[in-house]
Amino acid sequence: MAQDFALTPSTRLDLSTLEELLRTKARVVLSEEARQRVAACHQYLHERLERTPDAAIYGINTGFGALCNQAIPAEQRQQLQVNLVMSHACGTGEEVPAELVRLMLLLKAQSLSYGHSGVQASTVQRLLDFYNRGMLPVVYQQGSLGASGDLAPLAHLCLPLLGLGEVNYEGYRLAASDAMSLFSWPPLTLEAKEGLALLNGTQFMLAYAVHCLLRTRRLLAAADVIGTLSLEAFDGRSEPFDERLHRIRPHAGQLTVAGRVRELLAGSHLQQQAKTAVQDPYSFRCMPQVHGASRDALAYVEQVVETECNAVTDNPNLFPEDDAILSGGNFHGQPLALALDMLAIATAELGSISQQRTTQLISGQRGLPPFLVAEPGLNSGLMIPQYTAAGIVSQNKQLCTPASVDSLVSSNGQEDHVSMGANAATKARRVVENVEQLLGIELLNATQALAFRRPTRTSDALEQVVASFREKVPFVAQDRVLYPDLHAAAAFVRTYEWR
Repeated sequence: MAQDFALTPSTRLDLSTLEELLRTKARVVLSEEARQRVAACHQYLHERLERTPDAAIYGINTGFGALCNQAIPAEQRQQLQVNLVMSHACGTGEEVPAELVRLMLLLKAQSLSYGHSGVQASTVQRLLDFYNRGMLPVVYQQGSLGASGDLAPLAHLCLPLLGLGEVNYEGYRLAASDAMSLFSWPPLTLEAKEGLALLNGTQFMLAYAVHCLLRTRRLLAAADVIGTLSLEAFDGRSEPFDERLHRIRPHAGQLTVAGRVRELLAGSHLQQQAKTAVQDPYSFRCMPQVHGASRDALAYVEQVVETECNAVTDNPNLFPEDDAILSGGNFHGQPLALALDMLAIATAELGSISQQRTTQLISGQRGLPPFLVAEPGLNSGLMIPQYTAAGIVSQNKQLCTPASVDSLVSSNGQEDHVSMGANAATKARRVVENVEQLLGIELLNATQALAFRRPTRTSDALEQVVASFREKVPFVAQDRVLYPDLHAAAAFVRTYEWR
């Protein structure tokens, strides 16, 4: 059984840690030090309200958004927080997938655990209870503008804490109150600031960003391997990957990809054969420059996302040691919105160049049969998977229109610039899924083409990939129904342990 993972004031959630937590489903607990910090901040807030009862503090004794100048009497402050959560649960569209809801719970608990939000320790604990039990609130994808926090999605995430809304638990969709009764969990009683702390934050778009980055890590590795397989199948040259070329244009990603291709080609008998073509198309010889640029862009995205995973993103924020309550804009999703748009573009480029390699492989050049099948004409072979790939690449272009350049006014002009990071998040995930399929189609074509080079073999490293793929997708000797092969190829890209 996995060891408990403790949230402490010094805990740093990086992508590898999050991946391990999600994989092992280790229990996450609030350390005693974090619990004390949260409790001390909560106590400070209530002492401050008693000490300065007439001082307006946004969202604590005032209304929200454009209603920030409306004073709220002390006896109505608890109801104010409940009303906030209920009124903001206006999500629509498709449900957020379960693995992303789990991430949202964890990331929200992490942000509140620093002790700058004024919540009760029991509120943070209940978020972790939901996470640890796999009791996942029903959250919808549409509704966030990505600026005052992910208000609507986070409202749906936190409704069940109050015994409202719905959850998915062990394969059943249940009323939150019924699911909580299984563990004798009473609904939380929100105190001053708590509803606002739960709803202000970037955990919806952040969960998507973490999820997408974990998948793109695999895609970066897969693209290099599959592209090198295609190079071999196309009878391509190795000179464009010579280290000397890349030392004189030393972008980190470019150097990495060129080195990986050299390693993958080591020992290849196909490379020892004389080459008839003087140059290869860009989609083959420019892999270091294109794949490498995506690597560098995604490295920047990872830096932004890991910073956000370890940040306080609600509002206002409390600093008990300074006797200060500061209202600012840490909930604004612009850093993530820009990063998610970049993630989508960088990932889409891996798919765009992949589709071009697929097109070259089926073109009947360099001794390969048209559409990579014997008896072309009677058999269409791999003609139509390229159509599918072309359609997906076109869709990716549409999905890569940046969301972060858009903004619409909300809350009667009080919230007059928003990030649209939530839209950037959901479409980035679609791009990642599309590129998994694009690389799967290329892999189908590359392994098919490589069979026509037999008995000459490629490197041992690449032959191992071919053998593993052949266990899932057999050679296409004559026409057959191909969509199961395309689906299996995408699943292979998504799950294979790429090196």
